[in-house]
Amino acid sequence: MIDEFAKDNLHGRLRRDREALLWKLDGLSEYDARRPLTATGTNLLGLVKHVAGVEARYFGEVFDRPSPEPLPRWQDHDGSDLWATEHETRDQIIESYRRTWEHSDATINELPLDAPGHVPWWPEPYRSTNLFAVMVHVLSESVRHAGHADILREGLDGRTGLRAEHEQRIDEEARAAYCAKIEQAARSASKPAGCVDSRE
Repeated sequence: MIDEFAKDNLHGRLRRDREALLWKLDGLSEYDARRPLTATGTNLLGLVKHVAGVEARYFGEVFDRPSPEPLPRWQDHDGSDLWATEHETRDQIIESYRRTWEHSDATINELPLDAPGHVPWWPEPYRSTNLFAVMVHVLSESVRHAGHADILREGLDGRTGLRAEHEQRIDEEARAAYCAKIEQAARSASKPAGCVDSRE
């Protein structure tokens, strides 16, 4: 009973975060969906491509259920899963991610939580694992990258939220006042005790 509850709970959260990640592409131009938004090149479409590859490997190779999606050998990883080339369309990447969900969901649904798996790219003694540990790992990866996507999208156009149905109209004035309050608190906290800011 507890195993089914744990599996359903983890699986439900994974489904939620998959949709949240895809939603972060909604309404963006091709350029904004692909362009590097951090000093290390992190970009929104690349996050989707990367998480698709993570799921394909962990719910595929690890349980000897190879993904139908083409993947390079894990030994040949070169960072190309973190960005989209000019020849890869947004639709291709999204559809590949959705097909990966189907394959992952089949693995999750068909195997028990204690089903053995083998992760050759993990160090010993952790390579021998099970479905429960892999579900937790993939969920952690998905949550982490959905969080990255939250911040990147907010930086592009101010849109925030987990799901479209909960999105609220942006109140620029309220946001500015809120940020000003935080800025003032940061400035006050950073002053040496007994100092007065001459700008006040």
